Amino acid sequence: MTTEAILVLEDGRTFRGEAYGATGTTIAEIVFATGMTGYQETLTDPSYRGQIVVMTAPHIGNTGVNDEDFESRRVWVDGYVVREPSRVRSSWRANKSLDDLLTEQGVVGISGVDTRALTRHLRERGSMRAAISTEHSDVEALVRLVNDAPTMEGANFLADVTTPEAYVVPAQGEKRYTVAAIDLGIKGMTPRRLAERGIEVHVLPATSTIEDVLAVAPDGVFMSNGPGDPSTADHVVGVLREVLDRKIPYFGICLGNQMLGRALGRGTYKLKYGHRGINQPVQDRTTGKVEITSQNHGFAVDAPLDGTFETPYGDA
Repeated sequence: MTTEAILVLEDGRTFRGEAYGATGTTIAEIVFATGMTGYQETLTDPSYRGQIVVMTAPHIGNTGVNDEDFESRRVWVDGYVVREPSRVRSSWRANKSLDDLLTEQGVVGISGVDTRALTRHLRERGSMRAAISTEHSDVEALVRLVNDAPTMEGANFLADVTTPEAYVVPAQGEKRYTVAAIDLGIKGMTPRRLAERGIEVHVLPATSTIEDVLAVAPDGVFMSNGPGDPSTADHVVGVLREVLDRKIPYFGICLGNQMLGRALGRGTYKLKYGHRGINQPVQDRTTGKVEITSQNHGFAVDAPLDGTFETPYGDA
């Protein structure tokens, strides 16, 4: 026996389907992810905290869930939308179905939705708040609940996703460098990939001070991906400016890149619908070369596309 579910967007657009995962009601920003594979990594990416994720690939759950592909300790999405969940799992690595994982972790989802129409709507109208519910059938009441919910602008989830305590991922083989990695929602694969290259990674909480960073005597500082509005992370930006003042090499991805933009004096702004997926094309404007990249961000740095700009640390 199936349970009916309803998806309601803040502009009143409604989709009906069947419950997938846990039952109940969830309200969050709704976004779409374009990867054809990697749904387990998507679900466990802390950057999706505070978001309902729509999978544009039509079949989800084909290979089940295993113990090796988690990017963090839990599922982080606030809701999940799929077109057609796989009826069976087919992988020697799988130890449970995706439906079972979502149910165990209390993630409210919906299946049987026309995800192509939904994705087109979000591309045209932009990401917005939405609700998935198996409890309420009154669309107007749900729309009111959705419109009363907070938006992603001003959201700060760092306390939810960062590590509570520092830990070390040892270098594999001969140690070449030491990196202090500020955890803004870091994916587990990131420090492991650095360690494979001979880097000893000290993963530090987002609340770390410049003294905490200097205590590990880093050859470089890294800031990770993470959820929420970059304009709210003032403490992190302050620490990064201290790093730059000391001329310590720095690199970051996603939210960590936006922290660099803010530290250099630039603002950030919300994209209409963001870029999320493992198949995002990017063109190098100096060479014309196009590469396929993995991205997950809904905000961008407000910086000129051409030329340089002045910063407190020189031209960038």
